[in-house]
Amino acid sequence: MIATAGRVALPRAATTESPFVRWLLVGFALVFLLVFLFLPLVVVFATALSQGVGAYLRAFADPDTLSAIRLTLLAAAIAVPLNVVFGLAAAWAIGKFQFAGKSLLITLIDLPFSVSPVVAGLIYVLLFGAQGFLGPWLMAHHVQIIFAVPGIVLATIFVTFPFVAREVLPTMQAQGTDEEEAALTLGANGWQTFLRVTVPNVRWALIYGVILCNARAMGEFGAVSVVSGHVRGLTNTMPLHIAILYDDYQFVPAFAVASLLAMLALATLVVKSVVEWKMGEEQS
Repeated sequence: MIATAGRVALPRAATTESPFVRWLLVGFALVFLLVFLFLPLVVVFATALSQGVGAYLRAFADPDTLSAIRLTLLAAAIAVPLNVVFGLAAAWAIGKFQFAGKSLLITLIDLPFSVSPVVAGLIYVLLFGAQGFLGPWLMAHHVQIIFAVPGIVLATIFVTFPFVAREVLPTMQAQGTDEEEAALTLGANGWQTFLRVTVPNVRWALIYGVILCNARAMGEFGAVSVVSGHVRGLTNTMPLHIAILYDDYQFVPAFAVASLLAMLALATLVVKSVVEWKMGEEQS
């Protein structure tokens, strides 16, 4: 408070909007969430259960549905660990060292954010397809990438690899190198420093990146659609299987599988909120 001409100046509010404007903004946000988030979720679950719980559960007994679930989990199980390794390595190199081409590496990490997933899938087709650059050599050695599981995994890795690196990098840059230098001075080798100092310091950012990476891996449609071939029971992930069921007017099975993805998304949001709370608690 500042005294001016015998008066005491009260602290100014952080915002000067009237209560009406604030309530209007809050109401607009709530209506937006209701229309674009909650109502679609209600429609998904209502349609999935429209013919009863029995029909809902039978949708998951279909062999093609089970195959789509297994393939989705397999692609995520391969892509996420590989992206963790790449993300940690890239963030460590960028955040802790100076080297030629550092800006280029950062730009390349952001590439999947700016390239359409469909274009990414098409690039893999042009590289590994039967008429692609490496297609004849792959066919001669009986290796199939496009319209097979390897192509789906490659496309999933491409669209998800920025997430871990982009979440871990700011934390590493903010922490600097003082603790690593102290560990090296005390006799720790490079791996010991990395595993006992660097990784624990970024663990919450790493978990946050893994959550986002896994969510994108399981929900990816565009790039996977191009390289999969839509072979039922073999190369369809859950998003692709939902699209096929919907196009065949099998609405209950389609929305049943969609509800599973929705539940995975909700679980991801819960875990994400917990991690954000933990990160904020440690920083305060």
